[in-house]
Amino acid sequence: MATPAEKLAAALSALQALQQRGLVAIHTDELSNQHRVLLTKQGFLKEVVRAWYIPSRPDERPGDSTSWYTNYWDFCTRYLESRYGDQWIINADHSLQWHAGNHAVPGQLMIKAPAATNFNTELLHHTSLFHLQSSLPPEEQRIMVNNIRMFTLPAALVYCSPTIYTQAETDARTALALIRNAADVLGILLQGGHSVIAGRLAGAFRNMGQQRIADDILDAMRAAGYEVRETDPFETQLVADLSFRDRSPYANRIRLLWQQMREQVLAVFPAAPAMPANKAAYLKSIEDAYVT
Repeated sequence: MATPAEKLAAALSALQALQQRGLVAIHTDELSNQHRVLLTKQGFLKEVVRAWYIPSRPDERPGDSTSWYTNYWDFCTRYLESRYGDQWIINADHSLQWHAGNHAVPGQLMIKAPAATNFNTELLHHTSLFHLQSSLPPEEQRIMVNNIRMFTLPAALVYCSPTIYTQAETDARTALALIRNAADVLGILLQGGHSVIAGRLAGAFRNMGQQRIADDILDAMRAAGYEVRETDPFETQLVADLSFRDRSPYANRIRLLWQQMREQVLAVFPAAPAMPANKAAYLKSIEDAYVT
């Protein structure tokens, strides 16, 4: 009969084999009942929802969220694939934030799927998944990034909620700065007749100093017979000096975050030392320190 140590070693070997396959979200069917119970009891597995687990450290303390936040996106993608196959997508707001370089774990991740039934799945540490029954956007408006099915950047900008410009201003501005010309979004706007959204996007681009893109959106929509009224969805004017050529969102994201934090940093930053009254004595003190 195997000793407790041998049983644990066998269970850990089975878990390691799953991890070597790149699995983060582990379904109960992928481990024997004996191994699953033992690994959970010893702290090597943590149950997220019924029949679904993630690896964890046995020395984690109650309330420690490290293993969850580290594995969140990998868990969600595999869990959703198991339920919906390739027929799901995160909503436009979360897609925009991903394109803008914000990969933080949201309190509630909203996904759209034709087979969903409008229900909420509670996850660990006060996070959740909302399964919204909704048709998917056309295939050309979808993209997969890090195994996450999401809207393309232009589609995310068109379909995102108006509140993202105020509640996630940095993300919205970073995403807008990635658009090179109006043609990126005009196809979607014209195809859907989105005159209100076109006016909002035009106002957002103008706020960003992208006058040409704003004018091109308005001109194209009006030429197609739509009545468009430009509105600025932002509550503030752009102050940071952004680059509209960077293909990566992170450079502009850092510029925007610095602009937000600059005043707080300056408030605690020590004042610059004044010019020394006795220059000769100051130079001598430097020379003495260097010699020493």
